[in-house]
Amino acid sequence: MLAPDVRFEGFDCRDWQRVLELFRPLGPDGLPRDPDRPQGTIIAVHAHGRLRKLVHSQAGRLRLDDVARDWPLSAEALARRHESSFAIVLESGALEWIFEELGARLRREDDTTTQLLTLLTLLREQTERGAIDVWPRRLSGVPIPKPATVERTFDSMCPPGKAMLLGLFDRDELWTSLCVRRGAEGFDWILGPESLRSELGLLSGDFRRDYRHLARAVSSRVGPLALGCYSDVTTFRRLEVDPTPGAWAMAVAVRDVVLYPAPPGMAVPIGIDVGRAAWRALRAVATRIDPGGILDPALSFVREAALGVKPLESSLGFDPLEVLRRLLSRER
Repeated sequence: MLAPDVRFEGFDCRDWQRVLELFRPLGPDGLPRDPDRPQGTIIAVHAHGRLRKLVHSQAGRLRLDDVARDWPLSAEALARRHESSFAIVLESGALEWIFEELGARLRREDDTTTQLLTLLTLLREQTERGAIDVWPRRLSGVPIPKPATVERTFDSMCPPGKAMLLGLFDRDELWTSLCVRRGAEGFDWILGPESLRSELGLLSGDFRRDYRHLARAVSSRVGPLALGCYSDVTTFRRLEVDPTPGAWAMAVAVRDVVLYPAPPGMAVPIGIDVGRAAWRALRAVATRIDPGGILDPALSFVREAALGVKPLESSLGFDPLEVLRRLLSRER
């Protein structure tokens, strides 16, 4: 995934903070969460049926006697008992086994993608065995793809020699941007917005016009773009946690999100998602005006046309945007 000689440039302190802000969890409605909600992570280590260690990320080490008499407890029960937002229950030796097995399975020529997927596979094996219990399980049911599958997906989205760009605007300001260029050995250049702002000049305040200046500046600096995604930062943050099916596709259709350029691997599924959303809306209207079902044959034809093509996630086995939503969406 990352080249051995990857370089970072174009980020100051504020830019790094804004990039991290994009991955700050939000409530399902896209609003900040309640500051009085349960917070922190609690970790419990046990061996041979006895609790050995109990640590909270905010309170530090906790008294074992407060929990030992009720042991064993699941990660969920432990989190609720100590008002934590995340909990891990570890069997003693589980992590040592994971890293010893990781060293045995990896080869010198394995890239970072293979290493990461191998580590995730080992963690899942220990979770399924019961040696590791995590709550909440936000990625439950999400399959771990093969390295070759990830490589083919990157080939279709961003071939070597091209770059991908995310640009987010806040009125007449480039709020942040992130550009990654793919070289022969992986992504070898990660460019931030700090060095680009001076090349954009005065912006109009409408990202639907301003994104072209950003795309042109990045192309002249990094090289040709394979994918560019542009939006208002508020809209982008709302879409990150929006559970509505086809929300991203509809945002692209009404130009709340602009894709330029867009590889076929994304353009076709987005068109399909828009067709699905249109079919659902048509079905809802038809149910009200045609309770007898006279239009059902015509609606069936529209549905087959809208749903007859496999979506993008069929290659990976999961929807990357749904994974993003699960990771960032929290109860307030």
